[in-house]
Amino acid sequence: MDFEPKWVAWEITRRCNLKCVHCRSSSELEACGHPDFSFEEATRVLDDISSYASPVVVLSGGEPLLRKDVFEIAKYGTGKGLRMCMATNGTLVTEEIAGKIKEAGIKMVSMSLDGSTAAIHDNFRNSPGAFEGTMRAIKIFNDHGIKFLINSSFTKRNQEDIPNLYKLAKTTGATAWYMFMIVPTGRGEDIMSELISKEDYEEVLKWHYELEKEEDELLIRPTCAPSYYRVVLQQAKKQGDDFKRRTLQFSTGGSKGCLAGQLICLIDVDGNVLPCSYFPLAAGNIREKSFKEIWEKSELFKDMRDFKSYKGRCGACEYVNVCGGCRARAYAVTGDYMAEEPFCGHVPAKLLK
Repeated sequence: MDFEPKWVAWEITRRCNLKCVHCRSSSELEACGHPDFSFEEATRVLDDISSYASPVVVLSGGEPLLRKDVFEIAKYGTGKGLRMCMATNGTLVTEEIAGKIKEAGIKMVSMSLDGSTAAIHDNFRNSPGAFEGTMRAIKIFNDHGIKFLINSSFTKRNQEDIPNLYKLAKTTGATAWYMFMIVPTGRGEDIMSELISKEDYEEVLKWHYELEKEEDELLIRPTCAPSYYRVVLQQAKKQGDDFKRRTLQFSTGGSKGCLAGQLICLIDVDGNVLPCSYFPLAAGNIREKSFKEIWEKSELFKDMRDFKSYKGRCGACEYVNVCGGCRARAYAVTGDYMAEEPFCGHVPAKLLK
């Protein structure tokens, strides 16, 4: 399998104007011991990445729009030939910012929308008025011809709203809707009891499979839900839905479950390179080693790419190559990132014998 980095999320600040219940970095309005790095360091990081690979670079946070030089960073990355994108909660978007997004060459903006109503979204974001701000940003992006996608995160508190939120996403003009299944890290550790049960998790993924078969306008995909690719193959075989085509697509890397440390990673505001946004262990630090050295030689990344060493049900699973289980969930629940996916209820065939 090719382990070239395809997407790099980059936490350019830990500051944020919201206090979302699931925040992986427990962001606050002040930096709180994790100060923003300088513009000079930002250019050095982009030079380092672009000298090795050409991944999509997503400027994230916290809330990236709190950095005054965010567009200078984006423009520099664009000049290096990188596809620059941005992840925002949308509440700080204005007409002026929309213009700067286009000028900086930002190709895509991801927006956070966690409820189909203000009551649900604002509760999830712990911020009255957040829903109104996000919907205003959506209108501005549409008016300015800026491409955006919608990320929606779910726990028990908004689980029943999933179908309604999908319907709302279809009306926004978004290019895609990604359904995030919460991974308990950062502030999310405080809501362990709110995580969707593995039984409901399985039913949500089956619902999504049926939805994806019918949806031909909006790209939809579960995220942080590697079990979906096992569900797809199981349901396709059960229903006779072009199983051979889907099997070939997944086995050749067209789609896969957990991509952490395999195709994606996160660089946090302190320079740590993490397997993904929800995995708190660092593979290395770009202030000490090159991105290439970390990506290719880190023992953590090597472990995560060694599917044969996965433990428990994941290690025995016939779908490990298309799923892999969520390594971040395994670590959060068991303290062992090579352990089985705790929110998957599938029992591998070899364990049934």
